[in-house]
Amino acid sequence: MKKKLIRVATVPISLDKLLEGQLHYLNQFYNIIGVSGEDELLRKVEEREGIHVYPIEMQRSISPIKDVVSLWKLYRYFKKQKPFIVHSITPKAGLLSMTAAYFAKVPIRIHTFTGLIFPTRKGFMQKLLIGMDRLLCKLATNIYPEGEGVKNDLISYNITNKPLKVLANGNVNGIDTNYFNPNQFSVSEKSKIKKELNIQLDDFVFIFVGRLVGDKGINELVAVFKKVETQKLKLLFVGPLETDLDPLHVKTLQEIIKNPNIISVGFQKDVRPYLAISNCLAFPSYREGFPNVVMQAGAMGLPSIVTNINGCNEIIIEGKNGTIIPVKDSESIYNAMQKMLEDESYYTQLQQNARQMIVSRYEQKLVWEAILAEYKRLGKNV
Repeated sequence: MKKKLIRVATVPISLDKLLEGQLHYLNQFYNIIGVSGEDELLRKVEEREGIHVYPIEMQRSISPIKDVVSLWKLYRYFKKQKPFIVHSITPKAGLLSMTAAYFAKVPIRIHTFTGLIFPTRKGFMQKLLIGMDRLLCKLATNIYPEGEGVKNDLISYNITNKPLKVLANGNVNGIDTNYFNPNQFSVSEKSKIKKELNIQLDDFVFIFVGRLVGDKGINELVAVFKKVETQKLKLLFVGPLETDLDPLHVKTLQEIIKNPNIISVGFQKDVRPYLAISNCLAFPSYREGFPNVVMQAGAMGLPSIVTNINGCNEIIIEGKNGTIIPVKDSESIYNAMQKMLEDESYYTQLQQNARQMIVSRYEQKLVWEAILAEYKRLGKNV
């Protein structure tokens, strides 16, 4: 009989997007159970991955009463199921499930830090978040940062003195480089997509993929684009506009709407067609854990302009498959975009390296095998 292993995330979209395919792979070796809040995505994960799922609501924000209820439900479920591993991947799920698993006497309690919130907070809130992460680490048996940047932050803020191990080359799931492959799209297909978006065949297209919010650097990117703009240049946004938290400046929104060379297509389930018609990823984010989009763009053969933040500065190697610039530095964004446009040999070199550098370091199967090997190592004496 296969051992039980429970993967926990605060909301189902994390299981759906961050662990796509991985749960199905691991289910060949263990009886995988996915635990998260209840919605249609959780059922989608159950069907696609062929695993058992169990709904337990968890709040992403701090909500003491609801958090205690969630903690009790997790504890009861772990006591009933008796898994040999509980492995969490998002902040609130990490704190709650590591606490519940500790009291339920689960022998192996793993948390993967996919990104850290507290470095961008100040005052009391930062102290509170640091305290929560320290408690999480104290109750976990094993801690895995998603990348070297996250690992360094955990060390510098003295979050834990436990060993910190980055699996494979970082990232929780790797990337399917057969799926993200420019050869999936023919010249005629790309021409059709460009025509639909009113992009000329010889236009140079900078693309951003992600949420359109302030801390992704969108305000700076749009302001810079106005200065670098030429007749043969387009800026393509692929992602939802979020107006509740961290909204864009009014002038940024107005420029996106009125500028014919800025194209916004909103959220897209499949971003590959848009990457296929683009020339360079522009990703001036303020903070990340280990951004999938930079890997996806590279696998599609695109060089990237990224900021010097966790994840981005590990995926991109300066002058090899892209360029790394300071955070919130409009002048550096401008200079990087200009160089991509004007220095043909520089751009060609980055483009030629882009895909193979992703394939060699982040191919999905390499990541899955590293996770499986770690589970086997930890479970030898359980």
